[in-house]
Amino acid sequence: MFTIPNLLSFARLLGVPVFLWLILWPEFGGPKHDVAALVILMVSGFTDWLDGKLARKWNQISRLGQILDPAADRLYIISTLIGLTVRDILPLWVTGILVARELFIAALFPYLRAHGYGLLPVSFIGKAATFNLMYSFPCLLLSDGTGRVATLAAIFGWAFAWWGIALYWWAGVLYAVQARRLVSEVKQAEAGYA
Repeated sequence: MFTIPNLLSFARLLGVPVFLWLILWPEFGGPKHDVAALVILMVSGFTDWLDGKLARKWNQISRLGQILDPAADRLYIISTLIGLTVRDILPLWVTGILVARELFIAALFPYLRAHGYGLLPVSFIGKAATFNLMYSFPCLLLSDGTGRVATLAAIFGWAFAWWGIALYWWAGVLYAVQARRLVSEVKQAEAGYA
């Protein structure tokens, strides 16, 4: 339970409210702390990669880590969506597309649980989607300004965002197919024993 990969995932979780506060502070009359928010997001992205790498290398893959890691990813994505949408950096309809995917995945959990399954393992496509989104958000935050850096950040941010959105939904559909296949196999096995 107290492995380095799990501690890294837990530290990422602790950074979520700080990150959200830094992004939203200008909306409440405070100063912009976008650089500090970017640093937290970058550190989160690095530790996301590092915790998985260390868990595999040191054979410390645990059920807790399999829950903490995607939970931290989802909370960063959701908090970034909230922050960027409230600050009018991200259009509401883009936020809606990503939230709809989260609701789609959440709807699979009761179905899986009813058939004796828990969370499905994270797929490569799901990781690639998260990777793209986690790169798009800092770029989009940097695009909230003027000059060449802001223009380049907008170009790269939207490119990563569109790839991330497409892969995010593709991974979601694949999770649904995998869930359906697992339940179907169990039903067929049960019917064979009847």
